[in-house]
Amino acid sequence: MFELAGIVIILAAVLVLYRVIVGPLVFDRILGANMIGTKTIILLALIGFIYNRPHFLDIALAYAMINFIASLAFLKYIQTGGLDEQKEGGK
Repeated sequence: MFELAGIVIILAAVLVLYRVIVGPLVFDRILGANMIGTKTIILLALIGFIYNRPHFLDIALAYAMINFIASLAFLKYIQTGGLDEQKEGGK
C-alpha cells in the first residue's frame, strides 16, 4: 500500500517536472520546484515508515526547511535582483 503511494508520488513529481522545464513564467518554475521538494519530503517520510526508520522524519523536516528557505530566497532574488538588504531600500 505504501509502496503504491510512493509510486504515485513519483509519477506526480514527473508531471510537475514538465511545469518546471516549460514554465512559462519563472514563478511557475519556482512553484514546480517547490512542489517537487514537497513530494520529496513525503517520500522521505514514507521510506522511513516502510523501513521502520524514524530518523528519516528528521531528515524530511530538515529538507522541508531548506526547501522553504530556498524558495523564499529565490523569489526575493527574482523580485529585487539581490539578497542583501541594501538593495531593497535603494540606498
